Amino acid sequence: MDIFKLGDKILDLLNVIFAFWNNQVSLVFALLDQSPTAFKDGKPWDVIEGLEPVFVAVGSSLVVLFFVIGFCSESIDIREEMRFEVILRILIRLGLAEYLVANNVTIMKAFFQSVGALVGLIAEGDRIELKVATEQADVIKNLGFGESLIMLILASLLSIIVIICGFFLIYTVYFRFLKLLVIVPLGSIAFSTMSGNRVVAHTCATYCKYFLSVCFEAVTMALAIVVCNAFINAGLPSFAGDYADWTKTLIYLCEMTFTVALTVGSVKGAQSLTSKALGL
Repeated sequence: MDIFKLGDKILDLLNVIFAFWNNQVSLVFALLDQSPTAFKDGKPWDVIEGLEPVFVAVGSSLVVLFFVIGFCSESIDIREEMRFEVILRILIRLGLAEYLVANNVTIMKAFFQSVGALVGLIAEGDRIELKVATEQADVIKNLGFGESLIMLILASLLSIIVIICGFFLIYTVYFRFLKLLVIVPLGSIAFSTMSGNRVVAHTCATYCKYFLSVCFEAVTMALAIVVCNAFINAGLPSFAGDYADWTKTLIYLCEMTFTVALTVGSVKGAQSLTSKALGL
């Protein structure tokens, strides 16, 4: 009886879920390709630009304070320390600090455009979409009632996991935009510490490392999604060769579930992975 033929229903469910996942991945790539200046039609960035002059004013004031701190620490022993090269180094730090405080947003925009272009190049490649393999689809269609019940339960679990993971992908990308928008105004204060001594200037170096890790996080996210989709569409693992067809299909769906979760985990940990890979 047709009522006991659940294969087509299971296949339709899987196709809907995989179409949802592919749509989420396409949305993620579209978001990662965007600069924070264009995110949400630029309205969040307009708020940041409105606040930026306040932080620039504070940063410019702090440049003088940190310069005095640095000068005093360098001139403890005038006879041994205050040479021409020391004075030149202090003045160079002061000039760089003033320039970066005033122009840090322009520099950050250049990084945003570069990262967006790199993500765009990754997205232009042959991006593999998630789909049920033809062999596994034929097996699912011809399942008996008992096997189809087991497959239906697994497909339902897979559907729940994929939906949760899909929304988690979008959340992670949105959270990256939020981090970038929040840390951009703080750049004026962080770069003002460059005019101080090495201990004070460590704040500037820490900020630059964090900014680069968050900025290039988009590239790591894009690579993780592309590679994990390739894992899924690579077929069954080699150890599944001696099992029955419906068991192979179960293993196939379990592997897809695992890889989808792995994709989200890789995207979630993209900033940490970027920091370690680039020494940030």
